[in-house]
Amino acid sequence: MSSNAETAQAQAASAKPTRLAPIVTPDAKFFWDAADRGEFVGQRCGDCGHYRFPPRPMCPQCNSLNTEIVSLSGRGSVCSWIRPLHPMPFGFQSPPVVATIDLKEGTRMVSNLVDVAFGDIRAGMPVEVSFADTMGNHKVPVFRPVGG
Repeated sequence: MSSNAETAQAQAASAKPTRLAPIVTPDAKFFWDAADRGEFVGQRCGDCGHYRFPPRPMCPQCNSLNTEIVSLSGRGSVCSWIRPLHPMPFGFQSPPVVATIDLKEGTRMVSNLVDVAFGDIRAGMPVEVSFADTMGNHKVPVFRPVGG
């Protein structure tokens, strides 16, 4: 094999995502299917209007099973964050920033912060959703600074 072909093959291999695909459960399938399309959705109670995350079959406020799947704004703010260093998280080329995000709709989720230096992260920093590729041609929501 020529050196150009080996270089092209190495570049193609390094371009493939190494992040693990999400584990899809029946209750959360709608969420991961939407993420694969680049859409950020969630659940809202069809009776009391309460938003909930993570996905589950019953409203924690009123116990209703009447669930609506709705588009979310994708906006929120950083509540807390950490960068796990040891052991190195599998599937990442460098230590990711793991953050708790307070979503505009009133729920909280754990995700990754991207496109920001660790030292520049601040509590309350406004963020917006983006999507990162995973193995198996899936996507997961990640967050980046608004306007970043």
